[in-house]
Formats: sequence, structure tokens, C-alpha cells
Amino acid sequence: MKSFGTRNQLVQGTLSVMFIVCSYFFASTSAPAQEVKAAEDKKFSFGVSLNVDKFFGFYPVFQGTAGISSGLDMTFYGILWAAGTGRAWGNWTEFGVGLNFEPIKGLSVMPQLGVINGSLLSSTAEGPSILAEGLAPNLTIRLNQPSVEGEIYAGYYLPIADRAPRNGSTRAYLHYWANAGYKISSFFSIGAHYEHLINSGGSAVPRPADVYQWVGPYIQFSVPNSSAFARFSSGVDFTDSGSFFKLTTGFSF
Repeated sequence: MKSFGTRNQLVQGTLSVMFIVCSYFFASTSAPAQEVKAAEDKKFSFGVSLNVDKFFGFYPVFQGTAGISSGLDMTFYGILWAAGTGRAWGNWTEFGVGLNFEPIKGLSVMPQLGVINGSLLSSTAEGPSILAEGLAPNLTIRLNQPSVEGEIYAGYYLPIADRAPRNGSTRAYLHYWANAGYKISSFFSIGAHYEHLINSGGSAVPRPADVYQWVGPYIQFSVPNSSAFARFSSGVDFTDSGSFFKLTTGFSF
């Protein structure tokens, strides 16, 4: 079995970043009693969403935040791709940590770094499922105001191991989307969504190629005074002139 020459250094560096973020959080919360009380007053949140779409299949996602200071949170997240199409990718799993900045009320900026486990990046899903086959640096920007909502996401899936049965079968992906909507009421909102997944590189990719690229409307129902919601999005996939769809429901507490 072959691995990239810098794989161990990359994995060690990633784990070090995660350790530093976690250590900073725990150091911040081991302050004098009045500061601890202030930190406890900050919201600790945890959310779960259930998703299904045309390409990835069914995949649950969780996201958590814990307050470090005013306007700054530690974040952690996970994506259980293994529940859907990811079963064919070595039970693909993503877990990461990061930070959440809130420069103004209702706007959050989350840079995060994830570790990918499975076989899609390291062997084009033909080899064994392995721990830390890739890294996923990503950025999420969310807007939540009384009358408008929106989100921008960009993530790069970088292979750091090659475990293919035959030589040279790694893949890298660039995934990004943007959506924006108008809240007609506290219960109902409408908007538009654009999303693009690119097979951007790797030893098995002679040139970048679109996996899918779609745009279309969405409708969302939200429980008033609650974080529970359901959203359905659909549109045209330009890569095959067909349709694309995504259904999401979730809640946080």
C-alpha cells in the first residue's frame, strides 16, 4: 500500500489545529467564577439535520457551538455520508472543528477544518476504507435577519492518501453553494439556491469536470419561536439537462 509522502505531516498538523482550538476553548472556560457564569449564560447549541438529494443520497449532519467569548464560539460538526451513497465510498464520514465569528447580530462566519474517512478520495471508492484519507477546509457564512435569510458555503476535499488497488486513483473535489430567501412570515419563506460540485483534481482526473451544477427555487416551513424547519429545493442540473432536488429537515437546541 502506498501513501503520500506528506500524509503523516498533514494529519499531524490537522490534529494539532483541532487540539489547539479545543485547548483554547477549555482554557477560556476555566476562568474565575464570574467569567465562568458569563460563559454559561452564552448559548451552547447543538443542531441536527436530515438531508437527501439526487447525488449524495441520505446523509444526517450535526453542528454544535460552545461560547468562548462575546461574538466568538468554538464549533464542531459531522456529516454521516455513510447513510446514503457514501456506503459505496467506504462509509464516508467527515468530522471537524473550527470557530464561529458573529461580527453583527444575525451574521455568522465559520471557518472549519474537517477530516475525511473512507475511500472516495484515496482510491476512487475502489480500495479499503481508511482513517484520515483526506482533509476538508471549509467556510460557511450565514445570514438570519427578521425578513431575510441566506447562506454561502465553500469546501475543498483534498486527498492525502493513495490506497487504490491500481496505481493513481485519487480524487479531489470543490463543493460550494449559495442561497438567499425572503421570510413571508415567521412560518414560511421562499428563496433560490445555487450549488456546484467539481471533480477538481487528483491522480485519476486529467482535467476538472462538473459532477453537478444546479440552480432553482426553495420553499421553507419553520416552526415559529423554534429552530425546527423543513426545506425543499429543486431545479435544473446543467451537467445532464435533468433535474436536481434536495429535501432537508432539522432542529437545534
